[in-house]
Amino acid sequence: MNNDASNKEKLFLLGMIASMFCWGLSWASAKVLGSYGPAISISLIRYVTTFISLLILLLITRKNLSIKRSGLKDLIITSIILALYFYLFFKGLEEGLAGAGGVLVTILNPIFSYLIMLLISWKKPSKNEAIGLSVGLIAGAILLKVWDPSNSLLSAGNIYFLLASVSWAVLSVFTSKFSKHGSPVVYSFWMYGICCFLTFLFTNNAENISVFEKADALFWGNLFFSATITTAFATTFYFVATSKLGASKASSFIFLVPFTAAMGSWIFLNEIPQWHTIVGGILGIGAVYILNKK
Repeated sequence: MNNDASNKEKLFLLGMIASMFCWGLSWASAKVLGSYGPAISISLIRYVTTFISLLILLLITRKNLSIKRSGLKDLIITSIILALYFYLFFKGLEEGLAGAGGVLVTILNPIFSYLIMLLISWKKPSKNEAIGLSVGLIAGAILLKVWDPSNSLLSAGNIYFLLASVSWAVLSVFTSKFSKHGSPVVYSFWMYGICCFLTFLFTNNAENISVFEKADALFWGNLFFSATITTAFATTFYFVATSKLGASKASSFIFLVPFTAAMGSWIFLNEIPQWHTIVGGILGIGAVYILNKK
């Protein structure tokens, strides 16, 4: 039994690492998508694609699509927060750089998530958690070049990234309850379905159509990676993991994303990473190890 539990935990850890790798690359992918239309229209198209991808997955695995009534309230709340997060995500990419956004959001996510959980539970951090979070904060400070007075946190779309980080941290707290209401994958399916409806109410049909008129092979390739691979599979796996590992522990893996985001932006968008990106990325990986060390 202990070996089975250990193997399951290792599988979750490997899945989380793969998911974070996809998340990192998705910043460059989403930046490309954002060039085809307004943030709200791109968000809607991404939701619809994710919803269809999850539906196909659930039909193949023959999952029951029902969830408990007790989960309806959490479902509506998470759907609203997720819709807000992706709007801020694409809006930030309209104004700022993909590499900068990948760094700011993913470093602050686990910090905010842990602080929220700390306030809810009134629990003091353990020694490992305190050290890990401190290393994560140092990594964030280096990645953001806080010593540079010209590097304003609120410039070039960073205000949107900051708000996105807060919304994701709140979302992580609610998604940690998924398993109480049914299958986390089914829960995610309905959540993205509601996001489609909510976002559609605020979009302009002419703008939505114009995105498809501009669409080419590059658009469809990035949409498939961003919506199906990253959101339908990697993000859903993250939601499953938060229900198994807890919000604060699962969120700690987000420290792995900044380095991947910076590398992806360098390779695909020619945003050349500097020394502080490499050093901060290595420290971020170290923070994940410390936070998950027994």
